[in-house]
Amino acid sequence: MVKKAPRRTAERILETTLALFNRFGEPNVSTTLISSELGISPGNLYYHYPAKDELINALFDRFEGELNGLLGAAEQVRDVEEAWFFFHSLFELIWQHRFLYRDLNDLLSKNRRLETHFQSVLKNKAHAIKGLLDGMARAGALRNDARELDTTATSMVVVLTYWLSFEYVRDPRHAHEAANAQAALMRGAQHVLNLLAPYLEQGQRLHLVKLVSAYNPTAAA
Repeated sequence: MVKKAPRRTAERILETTLALFNRFGEPNVSTTLISSELGISPGNLYYHYPAKDELINALFDRFEGELNGLLGAAEQVRDVEEAWFFFHSLFELIWQHRFLYRDLNDLLSKNRRLETHFQSVLKNKAHAIKGLLDGMARAGALRNDARELDTTATSMVVVLTYWLSFEYVRDPRHAHEAANAQAALMRGAQHVLNLLAPYLEQGQRLHLVKLVSAYNPTAAA
């Protein structure tokens, strides 16, 4: 049997850092804790990432790349069901990098590079959602006044960006536990799509109700 090559130290550092940031929040995780968790010396950690900001930036770059790849699929969405899975996929990606959203204001105030790049993230989200709305309208699933497109897209971006913060405030002790993730993500997808409910074709609106009932029965009760 061929043995798998060991993961590179730099990759192990990023994986462990992401797990710790997600669990405890970035402000509460030191490079000393990261090196201890990995069982390596602080010098070995600094060799790969000389500063904590470099760890944050590397994790953000990974997130941004995956996000842009996912946003590129927005224009292919044609109906409510495809939109449901698109937004749930977005929430899953955000969950995987939830420390960015949990500590967003603090991170932006300390990291100029993150500040400018996250502004691009918001613009890319808005652009992708406008493309999604346009695709659904052309497919006949949506009747959206062009004058309301920007406002609707912006509202959807706001929910996407701050949903996990809302979940945290609602239940601080359990919001970031993995066991509660799927329910939180389903609620997020539901609330984003509910913003479209007034514009949906009748059959699509009924299908949204069925989706909510199937995937989030508590909300439909």
